[in-house]
Amino acid sequence: MITRRNFLSGTALMGGALAASPQMPAWARGPAAPGPLPALSGTDFDLVIDHAPLLVDGRGTRAVAVNGTVPGPLLRWREGDEITLRVTNRLHTDTSIHWHGILVPFQMDGVPGVSFPGIRPGETFTYRFPVRQTGTYWYHSHSGLQEQSGHYGPIVIDPRDGHRDLEHDREYVVVLSDWTFMDPHRLFGLLKKRPDSLNFGKRTVADFFDDAGRNGVRATVSDRLMWGRMRMAPTDIADVTGETYTYLVNGHGPGDNWTALFRPGERIRLRIINASAMTLFNVRIPGLPMTVVQCDGMDVKPVETDEFQMGVAETYDVIVRPETDRAYTLMAESIDRSGYARATLAPRPGMSAPVPPLRRPPLLSMKDMGMAHGDHHTANGAGAMAGMDHGMDHRAMDHDQMDRGQMDHDQMGHSGMSEGDGHAMASADSRVSGPVRHDHPRGIGVTNVAKMPMSRLDEPGLGLEQVPHRALTYAMLRSRERNPDTRLPGRELEIHLTGNMERYMWSFDGIKFSEVVEPIRFDEGERVRLTLVNDTMMSHPIHLHGMFFELENGGGDHKPRKHTVVVKPGEKLSLDVTADAVGDWAFHCHLLYHMHAGMMQIVSVSPRPAAAPPPDDDHSHRHHVMPEER
Repeated sequence: MITRRNFLSGTALMGGALAASPQMPAWARGPAAPGPLPALSGTDFDLVIDHAPLLVDGRGTRAVAVNGTVPGPLLRWREGDEITLRVTNRLHTDTSIHWHGILVPFQMDGVPGVSFPGIRPGETFTYRFPVRQTGTYWYHSHSGLQEQSGHYGPIVIDPRDGHRDLEHDREYVVVLSDWTFMDPHRLFGLLKKRPDSLNFGKRTVADFFDDAGRNGVRATVSDRLMWGRMRMAPTDIADVTGETYTYLVNGHGPGDNWTALFRPGERIRLRIINASAMTLFNVRIPGLPMTVVQCDGMDVKPVETDEFQMGVAETYDVIVRPETDRAYTLMAESIDRSGYARATLAPRPGMSAPVPPLRRPPLLSMKDMGMAHGDHHTANGAGAMAGMDHGMDHRAMDHDQMDRGQMDHDQMGHSGMSEGDGHAMASADSRVSGPVRHDHPRGIGVTNVAKMPMSRLDEPGLGLEQVPHRALTYAMLRSRERNPDTRLPGRELEIHLTGNMERYMWSFDGIKFSEVVEPIRFDEGERVRLTLVNDTMMSHPIHLHGMFFELENGGGDHKPRKHTVVVKPGEKLSLDVTADAVGDWAFHCHLLYHMHAGMMQIVSVSPRPAAAPPPDDDHSHRHHVMPEER
């Protein structure tokens, strides 16, 4: 006889069996069960890109999924193996997979129009390459806006000789992302028509009176008038906020409470990946210190912290050691503090810990405009600009004058470099020549210039400057191993991050990708310094395909090696690159809609010219193709 109790027991057992099956898509598994993501390991893989239903905090939707799940399956590789991945496209549009941070031949990099033509509907493309590294990485589509719709997944590469001395009792992969129920192309269209239409964090009349009470009416009025003259807003922290986004952990919203289990006293390794389209996250675990041991897949000297800000496409591996029999909340708060992703570390299933309330949103300041060296954000983010004239005539800061680039480029300090490891830097004479390499970018796509750009590597990120606990900075990072190439750069190339927020135009040196005529050219084996100057008031995670770079942070021969770096507003920083990967490589902002709007370039690494044969060689008449003839 089927009773109500028997029926419920049977369905519960059946649901548990389905949830345990790695073949079931994420939407069918119900609330998250503790444990790792479904994983594929070995050297031979079959991946299928198709639409699939997805459940986000109880609301049904449709995603672009890999093998039916969002995120796609964890791919577990081993250093030294040769990997074969057959990717089949069952969508009605072209697709692709880029192996983010993985050192591959450029034909395997997966960027349509740059390194391969893309994967057409119904076709299968085979990626094949050797695994030359270890660490935490991820993969995602480089076609259109598919990344926003769920086309991403994690990668873990194990060392051939084990985990060296970074032993841990168990590990979890934590994939952070942002989900919108809006069609991504419609969302981009809204940003193009009215860029602030998705920003619901504007200051109110109540904020005016709060600021006036703290800083005085005169200073508050002056602050508001100055921002009005510049047609900018100090609340423009994120283009898309929590009003539009649901923030996910491993494909699950905050209400699902994705959980990772532990036994008190265990060392837990969390491989945290920011696979979002547009969101920088502030990551912390209240009551539990984190020891950072890896960044962007590269080992760093362990550094303990309580919070860190991670840019889109960055990865951080941290070790935590919960000693007590209690639950902890892993809190990933969006940079503008309009929402959060949340997971739980717990000794038993079903446990949870208090979720910290969202903190007060930060505000932009003069420093974020590249206008003032001595300006700092206040603890609550309000009144940061009040009374901070710094000898500037605000009437001279008319937006149209800024648009015309009426700032003397020679006064920008562009020839100066950060002290770094104390060595002499590449001189200005060794920079690449070109129409926008020496002159400050101008034009309709450049509405702001950083008059006094400065290094901000010792700052933890917008909003974290005065938190009452430890916050990680780039200046704290040191490579665990000595840098493989310690040569001084032979030349320097300065690149400006530029934008026009009112028209939602983003670019390098004022030139959108669609307008680029010449790539950035490197010669194989040369050592180049890229100096990035952020002329915008937004943080930009800049990613270089195919090669790692050393972040010039004063680390000497142990500078951190990265594939993505967050350039803060008004910041100037330098990256040293060894051009050891021949081919054409994408170089872009990893904020998806910024890249889509034009903030992308191509880095082309030309092979060394063939050595001339001896004079008595019978083939001495052969013509050798030089890089400029490619």
